[in-house]
Amino acid sequence: MIKTSGSLQELRRRIYAKAKADKQHRFWGLYVHVCKMETLRAAYDMAKRNDGAPGIDGVTVEAIEESGLEAFLGDIQHELLSGMYLPMRNRRKEIPKDNGKVRVLGIPAVRDRVVQGALKLILEPIFEADFQEGSYGYRPKRTAHQAVLRVADAVVRDKTRVIDVDLKAYFDTVRHDILLEKVAKRVNDDSVMWLLRLILKASGKRGVPQGGVISPLLSNIYLNEVDRMLEKAKEVTRESSFIHVEYARFADDLVVLVDAYHRWDWLLERVYRRLLEELAKLDVTVNEDKTRLVDLKKGENFGFLGFDFQRVRTRSGKWGVLYTPRMKARTNLLRNLKDVFQSFISQPVERVIDIINPKLRGWVNYFRIGQSSRCFQYVKDWVEKKIRRHLMRARNRKGFGWDRWSRAWFYQNLGLYADYKVTPQRLESAASR
Repeated sequence: MIKTSGSLQELRRRIYAKAKADKQHRFWGLYVHVCKMETLRAAYDMAKRNDGAPGIDGVTVEAIEESGLEAFLGDIQHELLSGMYLPMRNRRKEIPKDNGKVRVLGIPAVRDRVVQGALKLILEPIFEADFQEGSYGYRPKRTAHQAVLRVADAVVRDKTRVIDVDLKAYFDTVRHDILLEKVAKRVNDDSVMWLLRLILKASGKRGVPQGGVISPLLSNIYLNEVDRMLEKAKEVTRESSFIHVEYARFADDLVVLVDAYHRWDWLLERVYRRLLEELAKLDVTVNEDKTRLVDLKKGENFGFLGFDFQRVRTRSGKWGVLYTPRMKARTNLLRNLKDVFQSFISQPVERVIDIINPKLRGWVNYFRIGQSSRCFQYVKDWVEKKIRRHLMRARNRKGFGWDRWSRAWFYQNLGLYADYKVTPQRLESAASR
C-alpha cells in the first residue's frame, strides 16, 4: 500500500475521479507534480521500505542518508526540471528457475527508483480508473488471494472448462511503441512522455524490467485491452445475473473459465480465438507447450498463482473446489530451508531459527487459504525433524532426539514459527447440472 502525504493523496484522488468520470480525457500538466519534492520524498520512502539491492552504481539507501537525503532529492529534482536527467543502466541479476533457465531482474539505481516511483504515483490513479475487475496484479487494495478466490468461486459455479494461459517471456517482449501509444491515449504531457521513454530505453530496445518500480503498472496498461475483451465476453453472454465466462489475471498469469454446460461449447473456442487475436495485436506470444485447455469434469487440474485447482465432491455431495499449494511451491520452500540448515550447520540453533522463521512466515501467509492444512502439516513436521537433527549433530549424536525435546519446547523456548492455521474462506455453492 502506498502511503503519501495529505496533499499528494488528495491530488491522486482528484486525478482518479476525473479519469473515472471522463474516459476520453487526456491529462496535461502532470510533469510538475512528478517533480515536486513532496512526490519525490514519497517515492524515496517507497524505495526505502522495499529495501531493494543497490543498482549498477552500488549506492545504498544508507549511504544516501549519511550524505544527506535532502541534497540527494534536490539533485534529482534539478535534473528533472532542467531536462538533464538520464537514468543509469539497470543492474542485471539472474534468478535460477526450476527448468534450469534463469529469470533476469533489471534493478535500477536508487535514484532511478525514486524517479520511477514519482512517475508511478502520478500516473497510477489515471490508469486505475481504466483497469478491469479481473486484473489483480500489483494494484492498490488488490491481492493475489482475491484473484485465487475469484477463480475458486468460478469453479464452484460450474465454470469448469479452463484456458490456462502461459505468456512467453512477457515482460521481456513488451513493445515500447505500443506501450507509449497506450499511455498517450490518457496523457497529453510531452515531458511525462519524454521521461517514460528514457526509463524504457534504459531497459533495452524492448520489454519492461522485472524489478523496475513502474514496470507492474506499465505491464497492466499493456494488457488492459485483453482484460477489456474478456469483460465484454462476460457481458454479451450474460443471462440475467448469471455469467458464463470468468477470468482472473495477476500480471502475466492469466486463466479464463467457461461454463461447463454443452450449450456453451462454442464459447470456449470463441474466447480462446479472441484471446489469441488480442495478444497478437500486442505482439505477445503464447507459449503453446504450456498453454492448456483443461476440463475439470474429466478430473484434470490447473495451476494459478502457486495453487493447484481441482473439482471435488464436498461432504454434502455437491461439487466444490479443492485448491492447495502446488507441489513445486512446497519443494522450492523445502529446498530453500535445506540450504539454510546446510550453510549454518555449525551455528547455534537459535541463529538458524532466526533465518528460517521469516521464510516460513512469508510462505505460510501466502498459502493460508484453501485446503492447505495437509501441506502445512508436512512442512511443519519436516522443519521439526531438521531442528532435531541440528540439535543432535551439535551433540555428536545420531537420530532425532525424540525423548530429549518435546514439540512444545521448540515453539515455546526456541521460538520456532508456529502459526500454521488456515484462514477459512466462504465460496458460493453451485447447483450440479
